[in-house]
Amino acid sequence: MSKSLYRGRFAPSPTGLLHAGSLCTAVGSYLEARSRGGEWLLRMEDLDPPREVAGAADDILRTLEAFGFEWDGEVVYQSRRHHLYRAALQQLIASGHAYVCCCTRKEIAARAQRGLDGYVYPGTCRRGCPDGREGRAWRLRTRDGDRVVMDRLQGESRQNLARDIGDFVLLRADGFWAYQLAVVVDDADQGINDIVRGADLLVSTPRQLQVYDSLGLAPPDYCHLPVLTNAAGEKLSKQTLAPAICVDDAARQLRAALTLLGHPPPPECGSLDELWRWAIASWSLSRVPRGPLVLSDI
Repeated sequence: MSKSLYRGRFAPSPTGLLHAGSLCTAVGSYLEARSRGGEWLLRMEDLDPPREVAGAADDILRTLEAFGFEWDGEVVYQSRRHHLYRAALQQLIASGHAYVCCCTRKEIAARAQRGLDGYVYPGTCRRGCPDGREGRAWRLRTRDGDRVVMDRLQGESRQNLARDIGDFVLLRADGFWAYQLAVVVDDADQGINDIVRGADLLVSTPRQLQVYDSLGLAPPDYCHLPVLTNAAGEKLSKQTLAPAICVDDAARQLRAALTLLGHPPPPECGSLDELWRWAIASWSLSRVPRGPLVLSDI
């Protein structure tokens, strides 16, 4: 693949239906790709069956189609790519970057300090599991020192993984693959060289950069869009009971998403085709606020 070809993606999880926040992210991701003459791929991140909603994956695809999104190639499903994650983990084990961990959540909570994203793993099993204990999960060794993220919208951020996060999980104790490993393996395998996603994922970006480094892979560029919140300041999500978007009102909701992203369309743009043509021609990250965005603002 040519390095000059922009290749982006949208990767929803079928743990719920698309809501206004996920629509804004999809719109920003799509417009960044299309305005730069690039490709836009669609991947379903269905690696956590206990949390998934029956029928949500198909509903997400129907909703995106109804809103006029056109993706390149076939939809990729993470649930069909376990062999890739297994191969990556074996590579990390062989290179000494990954190790087995026998700790339970209760044991970690009793020993660890709170960090930026949960408890900071105290390194109990870094030199092997204690005698008589069996491994439960696999972790990636982190390094001391700042990991710098250069983000096109949010600017520069720094995070010390060893201090702020600790050695993080690649394969969970319940046998499910961790997001931090799967997302890197998938993006690298699909040739994704630019990622536009929500700012709530910025905190996990240093972990993914560590995985890229450990696998000897070149990382993509990043752009984290502002998250959409409700009037109480809570990020719109399944947990905050965000309502699903309605395909019967697609044009109005697309106009609302564009307005939130700093691109209020002209009043004469009414149909979806007209809105998309205008949006692709007018899109500029310089007009997007750093956020957060409030749904009640429109």
